Amino acid sequence: MDIFLLISSAWLGILTSVSPCPLATNIAAVSFISQRITQKNAVFLSGILYTIGRSLTYIVLGVLIVKTLVDVPILSDILQRYVNKILGIILILVGMILLDLVRVPLSLPSVSEDVTKKLMDKGAIGSFPLGILFALAFCPVSAALFFGGLIPLAVKAQSGIGLPLIYGIGTALPVLLFSFLVAAGAGHINNLYYRITTVEFYTKKATGIIFILVGIYYVLAYIFEVI
Repeated sequence: MDIFLLISSAWLGILTSVSPCPLATNIAAVSFISQRITQKNAVFLSGILYTIGRSLTYIVLGVLIVKTLVDVPILSDILQRYVNKILGIILILVGMILLDLVRVPLSLPSVSEDVTKKLMDKGAIGSFPLGILFALAFCPVSAALFFGGLIPLAVKAQSGIGLPLIYGIGTALPVLLFSFLVAAGAGHINNLYYRITTVEFYTKKATGIIFILVGIYYVLAYIFEVI
């Protein structure tokens, strides 16, 4: 598999993980777990199970979407003909969303506080389904990165498992870090959260610019054929 696709998938996952909406839910999950589990090893285990839940969700979505697009003859033929042209336009649109040039007026599903508390009360075991639910609770930025960024790459590479798995691991890095800090007894989570959200502002802008530039290249090369 192309190393560029692997790196891109990991970066999209990391960028998703430090976006305010997913990062806030991840931190809330780890903090909630740490308050209900007294054994430090169990706290770290809950972070791993939560990570597996998120990653598995992205893999299932990736397999379903990629397999449908690749195996259906009509869709497969369209993709073979126009995937590079479509990818260029999508990259420009996702870049504009990341730069806040375009607002996505979507009402996306969220996880209720009651459901979250019920799962957290189950301890480490509840972390796995919680990861699944939080992965499905897309916000506009995470939806743009997954459906508009990762899925086109996965379709292009016909990788419904590998790239979504790498993406899922990328989204899990802060969770593993925070759960490790909680397990180690570190008391600097709030300060670390502030630093990550500060970094997120700049990484999101930089990624948005890169997406637009790459998208423009694809448009010029495959639509207008001037490069």
